[in-house]
Amino acid sequence: MKRLGISLYPQHSTLEDMKRYVQLAHDNGFDRIFTCLMSLNNDQERHKLLQINEFAQQLGFDISADIAPAVFEDLGLTYKDISYFKEHYHLAALRLDMGFSGQEEAFMSLDASNLKIELNISNGTKYVENILSYQPNRDNIIGCHNFYPRRFTGLSRQHFLQTSQQFKANHIRTAAMISSQHAMFGPWEKTEYGLPTLEEHRHLPITVQAKDLWHTGLIDDCIIGNMYASEEEIRALGQLNRYKLELKIEQFAETSILEEAVLFKEPHFNRGDVSEYVIRSTQSRVKYKNGDFPAHDIYPLKFGDVTIDNNLDVRYKGELQIVLKEMPNVGSTNVVARVVEEEKFLLAQIQPWASFSFTK
Repeated sequence: MKRLGISLYPQHSTLEDMKRYVQLAHDNGFDRIFTCLMSLNNDQERHKLLQINEFAQQLGFDISADIAPAVFEDLGLTYKDISYFKEHYHLAALRLDMGFSGQEEAFMSLDASNLKIELNISNGTKYVENILSYQPNRDNIIGCHNFYPRRFTGLSRQHFLQTSQQFKANHIRTAAMISSQHAMFGPWEKTEYGLPTLEEHRHLPITVQAKDLWHTGLIDDCIIGNMYASEEEIRALGQLNRYKLELKIEQFAETSILEEAVLFKEPHFNRGDVSEYVIRSTQSRVKYKNGDFPAHDIYPLKFGDVTIDNNLDVRYKGELQIVLKEMPNVGSTNVVARVVEEEKFLLAQIQPWASFSFTK
């Protein structure tokens, strides 16, 4: 199951504001929380975290807290004492921002507390393979990418895909951070430029970030790294289809009622015998072979155009395509819509036989 999460930083908020935020997230299908034990400064902040975690746990949230070996030392604990964090902070997972040697992580995964041990995916070393060599409880090993508050320091797509694949190849659950365009708080200070995992996500709408991560096929959970995301962002994320790519489009004015039915009411999948020029959804031409598709908007075809062949092509009329490369239009293809600019890059993720749909 693919999941959604928020982040909480008690040092920047009141308990009541956090409760309202957690309740909003819960009402929109979120069930994970990320927080940071390393950034808490005093007992008052730690007590506030305990209180909000207790509230969230009662709503069914799984809570993961960032931690490092230094935190264990500050509390007079060792890696053998992780039950303290479950009992005291109501945690479901410890995220090791900086880890141990490998054997300690494996030992922690076997603890009777059954806490998940969440590893840092972003480093790109053989860290996870090292831990697995010590025979951990694999069910208690999960992974989560870092986030990056400073501009131009987020992960490149190549590195993100490579490191995520390391974890998925070992059948480990993965998470990554998406970033609100409205939130201002991170674990340490106000953050003006968001908290994404991928640098290219930094200024994108939050729903586009989530679509991208989920449809790489490598990320299970999307967590909003900064606090507080807007109510509009929370609701929009909650309404996303987590398993099928839904592309946002701008519909053309001359699009007919029949073409609108093809766009929004018919199931679409990319043919297996793929073209480098178009994504082809062909079942509509079978269903509507006797339909009327008058010619309109027969412009030269550009990347991101959504087209339906018209009456001038008897064999292919009714077929829906998404244009991947510029092509001439001989007049038999109606441009009925266009994928919005910020989502065009998602077209690369529509693999052979992959299903997709459209939203306005």
